[in-house]
Amino acid sequence: MAATLLSQWRDEAYSADTDKGTLERLWRDYFEKEKGIYEQLLKDPDKEVKGTVAELAEKYGVELKIMAGFLDGINDSLVKPNPIEEMDENTKVSLKFDKELLYKNMVAAGADWLYGLPEWNDIFDEEKQKELYKEQKRSTTVVNEAKIYPNDPCPCGSGKKYKKCCGRNK
Repeated sequence: MAATLLSQWRDEAYSADTDKGTLERLWRDYFEKEKGIYEQLLKDPDKEVKGTVAELAEKYGVELKIMAGFLDGINDSLVKPNPIEEMDENTKVSLKFDKELLYKNMVAAGADWLYGLPEWNDIFDEEKQKELYKEQKRSTTVVNEAKIYPNDPCPCGSGKKYKKCCGRNK
């Protein structure tokens, strides 16, 4: 079976056999093109952009493999995910995205060059952007409960030491 567009992209972009400089150039090129696509999409965020993978690659002036990478990146932010695992150049795809989810996913990816795009200012005011940023950061923060030591007051509220109350081996 022939490799899918997505597997071709991933094989190249995440190759352990390719030298670091080549991979850095590939990613730098990708990020620049990705930014350009998002700038266009965010200018009219409520318009559903649809077409085949090849048509969208042509529309945005990128190679098929770059479009495959882009589709992989945006898929979790779409209203309805595309069949990216088995897509080829003739697969019809949609770029209809959930604005809040896309913003949060950009924050989660640490992609400040994307969530910092000026086009977001026409979609969300500064306060909403801060709120979405904080929501995303909070959602990935692990909070460990405070450890209870034997001589601490028991959290049940009895007033006894933990070791003489709930911490007692029964």
